[in-house]
Parts: sequence; C-alpha cells; structure tokens
Amino acid sequence: MKLKDIMSQEIACANSNDSIEKAAQLMKQYNVGSIPICSQDKVIGIVTDRDIALRSVANGQYNQSVGDIMTQNPVTGTPDMDVHEAAKLMGEKQIRRLPVVENNSLVGIVSLGDISVEPRLQDNAEQALKNISQPTTNRFS
Repeated sequence: MKLKDIMSQEIACANSNDSIEKAAQLMKQYNVGSIPICSQDKVIGIVTDRDIALRSVANGQYNQSVGDIMTQNPVTGTPDMDVHEAAKLMGEKQIRRLPVVENNSLVGIVSLGDISVEPRLQDNAEQALKNISQPTTNRFS
C-alpha cells in the first residue's frame, strides 16, 4: 500500500509569518495536531500543538510567529512511498505526522492515526509508536 492510498489530502497550511494564534486556530478548525508551514506550496517547516506549548507558551512568549517555533526542513514522504517504509521512517525520526510532497509541492499528510486504522498496517503503527515514545534528550533547553 502506498501513502497516496491513505494520506489526507485536505491540508491547512500556514505561512512562516503567521501568528502562533492563527496556527492554533487552524489546528482547532481542522481538528489536527500539526500544521505544515509553506512558502507557496513548498513545505519549509511544521508546527505542532506541542511546539506551541513548549516553545512559546511555556516560555511566556506569545507574540512569536510560527516561523520562530517551527521545526525547519521536516522529514517528508512521497505519494508512492510504501506505507511500511513510511511507518519505519516515522518511528526512526520520532514523528507522528509525515507531510507528503510531490514535485516540491505539498500534496497530503499522513499521521500514525491514518496508518493505525488500516487493519493490515496496525503492526506498523504500533512499532512506530513504540519508537516515537522512546525518551530523547531535552532538545528545547
């Protein structure tokens, strides 16, 4: 199975100059935990609800742009990437969401949830989640 078979194609994007509040509002509107940051259609970063909490709110810095707190150059997949390969990559990189890019343009996003709802792929999602849940060093201090 390929990512194009399970990816979400309705994606909200933010601009790196957008406010953190706007990113949070998009997350609420689309009921998602992350928003790709794009310049035209090219993915230049990703911001998660956790990024907002730890890199902004926890530091008392509410007037930042999403560009200030986003993860730059996020790991991406392609529509023709095998789902098993994507799940392995997500586990190795400890990420729960994978933007899907074709010809340098964002065309979709895959989450562990997308993988886990496919009965044939549940083992992949479980293994990726185990890897993602491993403790890491404090990257935000």
